[in-house]
Amino acid sequence: MNTTDKIYVAGHRGLVGSALVRDLRSKGFSNIVERTSAQLDLRNQQAVNDFFAAEKPEYVFLAAAKVGGINANNTYPAQFIYDNLMIETNIIHAAYTQGVKKLLFLGSSCIYPKLAPQPIKEEHLLSGYLEETNEAYAIAKITGIELCKFYRRQYGCNFISAMPTNLYGINDNFDLNTSHVLPALIRKFHDAKVQGAKQVVMWGTGKPLREFLYVDDLADACVFLMQNYNDEQHVNLGTGEDLAIRELANIIKKVVGFEGEIVNDTTQPDGTPRKLMDVSKLHNLGWKHKTTLVEGIATVYEWYIDTKQ
Repeated sequence: MNTTDKIYVAGHRGLVGSALVRDLRSKGFSNIVERTSAQLDLRNQQAVNDFFAAEKPEYVFLAAAKVGGINANNTYPAQFIYDNLMIETNIIHAAYTQGVKKLLFLGSSCIYPKLAPQPIKEEHLLSGYLEETNEAYAIAKITGIELCKFYRRQYGCNFISAMPTNLYGINDNFDLNTSHVLPALIRKFHDAKVQGAKQVVMWGTGKPLREFLYVDDLADACVFLMQNYNDEQHVNLGTGEDLAIRELANIIKKVVGFEGEIVNDTTQPDGTPRKLMDVSKLHNLGWKHKTTLVEGIATVYEWYIDTKQ
C-alpha cells in the first residue's frame, strides 16, 4: 500500500474510522476516499456498487457498522443484524466486482462464544453458544469474517479480517442509552462531579473482566496488518491484559476527579464473565500496543471536556 494509492475508509466519522483516517494521514497517505452516511447509504446495494464503480478504490478498510452497548443490542437486535449484514455484504461484494487489491474487515470480540476458554484464541470462533445480549450483532460480524474467507477461497480476493477487543477513544459515543461501558462511565462520573452528586450508579456487579484497546493503537494495528498480513484466518487485536469493571470504574473515577461513592445496580445484566483476547498471533507478527489504559482514559476525558465546551 503506497502513500498515493486510493484508500476507502468506510465509516470514517465513527470511533474506528476516524482513528484510521488520522493514522493514515500521519503516515503520509494522501488519497483517502470518504463518504458520510448521508452521502452514501451503505445498506443500499446499488448505491454502494455505483460508488465503487466510480471511485475504484485500491484498498478498503471496512470500519462502518451499527454499534452499541448491552442496552442498545437488547433493544434493537433486528436493526443490528440487518444493518450490519447489509453494510458488509454490499462493500465486500463490490470490492470483489471492482477488483479492490485488498480489504480489511473489522469485527468484534463478541463473535466468540460466551464461555470460550480464556484467553480467547482465533480458532475458538464458532465453537460454542454466543452471549445472548449481543447475539444479533455477533452473528452479523461472524458473517463478515466468513464472507472474506469464502471470497478469498472462491475468487482469490485478498480480503483479511481483524477482531478488536473493547475499544475506546476520541469520537466515542457517550450517549448513556447506546454507549459501551467505558465512555458511559466517563459520562456518568463527569455528570456526577459537575452536579455535585454523592454517588454514581454502575450497572451489574462490577465483577466481569474486560480488555480495552485505545482506538489510535487499533488504527495503527490495522494499517500494520494491511501492509504485512495476507492470510485467511482473522487476527485478534488487543492488549492481552484485562481488569474487572469495578477496577475500570475506580480508574475513571480518579481521572475525572469524582469524590463520591460507586453503587452497583445488580438488577442490570453483567454480560459475558470474561473476554480476554489471545494476541500472541499479533505479537508474533511484530505489533504491540503503546498506550496504557490510564493514559488513554485521560486523553479521552480531556477531549470529552473540550467538546462539551
